[in-house]
Amino acid sequence: MSRSLFRTTLVAALALIGASLSSAAFADSGTIRINVLKGGWFIGASGGSGTLTFRGRTYPLSIGGLSAGLVFGASQTYLSGRVSRINSPGDVAGVYGAGGAGAAVGRGVSAIVLTNEKGALLELSGRQTGLMVNADLSGLAISLR
Repeated sequence: MSRSLFRTTLVAALALIGASLSSAAFADSGTIRINVLKGGWFIGASGGSGTLTFRGRTYPLSIGGLSAGLVFGASQTYLSGRVSRINSPGDVAGVYGAGGAGAAVGRGVSAIVLTNEKGALLELSGRQTGLMVNADLSGLAISLR
């Protein structure tokens, strides 16, 4: 590799790294609490509500979603945690996808990390009650009310 090509590649790589670091440096975080009801028989649906606390203000949230695959039962899940990599409350809105398998009988503790198309990162934990067995691809949609 010639010296000028190496230098050009290095400058371009440093510029990309600097741009990603500067946008991450301006991103903020908040706290989120959600309550989700989920039920289904092969095709499942979920819905609920929650709140986002961001920069000292509280914003109401609506939760919805569909599941397809092996879904059986009903459950209620209470989750709370941190949302990061957001610049405004609207960055929380979007579809959070997760593929996984799990089961909960009675009271169980849940922990999950999800990202939406805007890059918002949810780190949630909480408890689940009810009977729910699933091995599916789920989509959780969060919107501001």
